[in-house]
Amino acid sequence: MTLLDTPDAAAPLRRPARIRLLWFVVSLIVLGLALLSSVAFGSRIVGWDAIVDGVSGLTDTIDQAAVYKRVPRTVLAAIVGAALAVSGTVMQGVTRNPLADPGILGVNMGASLAVVVGMTMFGLTTAVNTIWVAILGAAISAVFVYLVGSLGRGGATPLKLALAGTATSAALASLIIAVILPRADVSEQFRSWQIGGVGGGSWDNIRQAGPFLLAGFVISWLSARSLNSLALGDDLAAGLGERVALVRGISAAGAVLLCGAATAVTGPIMFVGLIVPHVCRLLVGLDHRLLMPFAALLGASLLTVSDVVGRVVDRPSEIDVGIITALIGAPFFIYIVRRQKVREL
Repeated sequence: MTLLDTPDAAAPLRRPARIRLLWFVVSLIVLGLALLSSVAFGSRIVGWDAIVDGVSGLTDTIDQAAVYKRVPRTVLAAIVGAALAVSGTVMQGVTRNPLADPGILGVNMGASLAVVVGMTMFGLTTAVNTIWVAILGAAISAVFVYLVGSLGRGGATPLKLALAGTATSAALASLIIAVILPRADVSEQFRSWQIGGVGGGSWDNIRQAGPFLLAGFVISWLSARSLNSLALGDDLAAGLGERVALVRGISAAGAVLLCGAATAVTGPIMFVGLIVPHVCRLLVGLDHRLLMPFAALLGASLLTVSDVVGRVVDRPSEIDVGIITALIGAPFFIYIVRRQKVREL
């Protein structure tokens, strides 16, 4: 019987209820402060009165208009952060791989290539069509990386999956450039989108991506108990009555829905799905029924705070949130890779 072969393995499946409640309250407070900071800070810093008026829909002053414009951006950052964090949690559970992340496993780039091809070669313009194409590209990329990582002795080990995902991401990124270069009319737009950002967030984008994200959240949540069984190993999970292949397929579908829809709206944002699940395991234990809601809260906070940082460090310009998460996540990824005891989940 194999449990998590990481330093987290010493943690119980669940932390004591008092500790979980404490971290839940702390997570809500952090998210609330992140949301408040997102509407208050930017190229202009606005006061409390302007925040209240802007959230209420008033746009009579510059400060009120700034808040009114920042609200959908803030909501989009929180939703996408939650989606990427839950997607990463599910991917790590499905593959039992501590390095699993929509960006590292090439899922983001698969969605990106599909969107670029659909828009440049097939003239897709509506957000709904773009989201469907992104989900298809994410699914194909996820299956391809898993199959490649499963070749050879030992099956789909964490290191092989990470290498296969990294190589696939590099290849897909090159294909994206090859598709975009001949199209000077759209290259600038795609270059900004490829970095990953929430600057173009609008209520229309949120409304169109909402059903896909909601479906992904529901599928992932319903798979939580089965992911706990998978953590014990395939043989024991099957002995407990789980249909291992079916569980993996359904769980992966939820993760792909979340990642594909998020990428279609914001572009590829890396490392949120890698960092957040590891932090959540330290805080609340290994039970996926607790990991997922905590991951959603922390993921929303991380991406929202990263967006705020990107807006204030280079005012009046801004740095896309994808760059900020990469600066945070790359050292974390190196740390996880270098931990010799990390073999599999």
